[in-house]
Amino acid sequence: MTADAAHDEDRDRSDGREDLPLGGYAALTAAFATSVAVFAGVARRRGVRLPDEVPPWDVALMGTAVYKTSRLLSRDKITRFVRAPFTRRGSDAPAGEILDEPRGTGVRRAVGDLVSCPFCVSVWVAGAAVASYACAPRATRLGCAGLGAVTLADWLQYAWTWTQQTTEN
Repeated sequence: MTADAAHDEDRDRSDGREDLPLGGYAALTAAFATSVAVFAGVARRRGVRLPDEVPPWDVALMGTAVYKTSRLLSRDKITRFVRAPFTRRGSDAPAGEILDEPRGTGVRRAVGDLVSCPFCVSVWVAGAAVASYACAPRATRLGCAGLGAVTLADWLQYAWTWTQQTTEN
């Protein structure tokens, strides 16, 4: 589903065809904001020095890792157990991904919306990546490099498949 289609779907839901779990969304937003505040307080108390700047290379590396982690959490078959309490099995998508659908009401539905949307869950993953980078930049770079390598490998798999399909036609 494209981002525009997702926004259109949300607009349709707010027109009364389907109730959005606004209270659940508010609870998730409060949990995210609280997590950021707790991290900032603990980091300050422990004397964590924030970097004066984040080099563009690190932003690109973390962005690639956030992308891959978000896809793994929201679409991968193996992480289905994380989403299962909040979603129902949807359709299969290319590359072995699953398009789960949120279920339930209230907070359960809001979490289902979150964990089934790679764009939504990426904000949470990015928050964790930034917190990790602030505390342990070298370890974060290493972890992000591994996820970046998986992303590159995925794209090479797509390129290989496309090449095979092109030569067969």
